[in-house]
Amino acid sequence: MQADDGSQIPTPEVSPDQETPSHPIQDLGHELLDAAIEAEYQTGGHEETEEQARRHVAIRVARMIGGFVVIGIGIAALPLPGPGWVLIIIGLSLLPFAWAERTIRVIRRRIPGIPEDGKISPIAWFVMGALLLTTTVVSLLFGAEITNWVVGLWDR
Repeated sequence: MQADDGSQIPTPEVSPDQETPSHPIQDLGHELLDAAIEAEYQTGGHEETEEQARRHVAIRVARMIGGFVVIGIGIAALPLPGPGWVLIIIGLSLLPFAWAERTIRVIRRRIPGIPEDGKISPIAWFVMGALLLTTTVVSLLFGAEITNWVVGLWDR
C-alpha cells in the first residue's frame, strides 16, 4: 500500500488463522468477555450453552448500567423535587451485588413506617394503587381546568 507521498505504508501481517489483524484493545475485550463467560458458568444459573452464558452476561451488564444510571438520577433528585430515595432504591435493586441488597436494607430501616423485612402490607399496596388511579383519572379529566385555576390564583 502506498501513502500520498509515494512511500510504502507497512501493513500488519495477518496469520493464516486470522482474517484481520488484532488490536490490543480488542484482545483485552475478548479476554474480559471470556472471563465473564467463565465466571457466569461458575456462578450463574448453570447455563448449558455459551449463547445462554453470553445472554446472561449481557443482562447482568445492562442491569449494572441501568442501576447506576437510576441511582445517579435518584441522587440528583434528592435536592430537587422528586422521588430521590425511591429512585435510589430502585437503582440499587437493579444491581446484581450483595452490597446493594445490604444498602437497601439499611435505607429501609431508616424510613419510618416500613417494617424491618421491607414487606409492604397488601392494604398499603391497595391504598397506593387507588390513590395513583384516582390522581391519574382526575388529571386526565380535569387537568386543563385545574391548570387554569392555579394560573388564575397567581394572576390575582
